[in-house]
Amino acid sequence: MTHKYQITGMTCTSCEAKVKSALLMVENVSAVEVSVLDNSAIVTMDKHIALADLQKALDSKYQISSFDHNETFEMAKSWFESYKPVLLIFLYILAVSLIIQIAGQDFDYMKWMRHFMAGFFLVFSFFKMLNLKNFAESYAMYDVIARKIPSWAYVYAFIELSLGIAYLVNFNPFVTNLVTSVVMSISIIGVLQTVLNKKKIQCACLGAVFNLPMSTVTIIEDGLMIAMSLSMLLML
Repeated sequence: MTHKYQITGMTCTSCEAKVKSALLMVENVSAVEVSVLDNSAIVTMDKHIALADLQKALDSKYQISSFDHNETFEMAKSWFESYKPVLLIFLYILAVSLIIQIAGQDFDYMKWMRHFMAGFFLVFSFFKMLNLKNFAESYAMYDVIARKIPSWAYVYAFIELSLGIAYLVNFNPFVTNLVTSVVMSISIIGVLQTVLNKKKIQCACLGAVFNLPMSTVTIIEDGLMIAMSLSMLLML
């Protein structure tokens, strides 16, 4: 995609060169055309880059602002594009688990949550299994246990698979939900540390297949599993 920006503060061709050089250094920027004559910059990027990130790359005497696009809309569009795979997977699992209940005579919330969690763990572990080594390397970058014991990342993928099967066959609900709440509570610690420290790394939740950035979406994903497992424990 290509956007045009207004750049203020440029007074000569030297400024033009400095702005162009600085913007080219920003990750995902592939081409830049800068004109001191009309105080503008045309930036071609692989995906939308926040205006704040472009401003951060420039010297403070240069100010950049959007020229031909709505920044809020572009940010929302970029967010949806980034998380489309995980959002679609959530919607599919949610829809299937709801259809199973709606097709029955009574809507059983416990069964709905069990089917939803079975689908969640089976699908998410499937993507991790596609490239277990790459998943383990990504997971070890932020998980508190895998950082110290790398083999834990491999074990974690199989724990997810086991939990998916356990929810599917309704294996000992107390043990299954207790293990889920403990494992996911440990997992969310590394996620929280990464997001709060604003580290830009890949989320390993869908293995190495999709390049999902670590964000609050990952916190919600882990938090949802913790909340549902604790709810099911309380309802036993």
